[in-house]
Amino acid sequence: MRLTCYPIPGSELLLRPAPLSRPWMEATPDRFAYRCLPLNIANTHGWEVLCPAEFTATWDGSGGKEAIRIESDALPHHLPVSHFGSGVLTFHVPGLFRTPPGLNLWVGGPPNLPKDGIQALSAVVETDWAPYTFTMNWLFTRPHHPVRFAKGEPFCFFFPLSRGLVEEMEPEVLPLDSAPELAAQYRAWSEGRADFLEELPREGSAARAEEWQKAYFRGRLPDGRPGCPDHRTKLSLNSFRLGVPQKPGS
Repeated sequence: MRLTCYPIPGSELLLRPAPLSRPWMEATPDRFAYRCLPLNIANTHGWEVLCPAEFTATWDGSGGKEAIRIESDALPHHLPVSHFGSGVLTFHVPGLFRTPPGLNLWVGGPPNLPKDGIQALSAVVETDWAPYTFTMNWLFTRPHHPVRFAKGEPFCFFFPLSRGLVEEMEPEVLPLDSAPELAAQYRAWSEGRADFLEELPREGSAARAEEWQKAYFRGRLPDGRPGCPDHRTKLSLNSFRLGVPQKPGS
């Protein structure tokens, strides 16, 4: 299954698989934030587009296009613009993306990477047919607060998802006891977690030696059995590589 990008001629498009690391996660005691597997998987669940140049942007709080000031020594086509007004900073993504039929791209900011004074907006783009580029937009949340993007910093994150899948879901709410096996597994986990947290402060306890419970990380049920055959503890995405153009009609 191919995800193809056609860079716009004359542009600079920097793409990479999203990395695991986050500065705030690195700064947690003993880097404990990386023990949360769902965070790790989300961090690496797509590809990033990187800033080709450094700049600082400031919003004055008003709604006009002129309300955002962008300061940089870079060439204008390497910088975002104030296109919509209303405190929205717009990055042009200089590439046409193609996904297989029925697959969209979810487009947003890098997961779990907050930025003070500005919030990434999210979009879903039908990239299996549209001959259009898309933009990546960020909304200022504080006026008069300079926001800096470094050269090589990700400003866009994307991954494929099936079009219509969310509409095929039939949401329902049921009593937990209507699923006896699941209820028993949950209660075993809940009781075990309560015991673990009670023991954790005690010197020499098994919980203190273990430091944290690893069942979900290891893909195990409370009784130690495997949870599913395709459990992931990490993702390994392919990098974008230079392809060989196909001849028309081939």
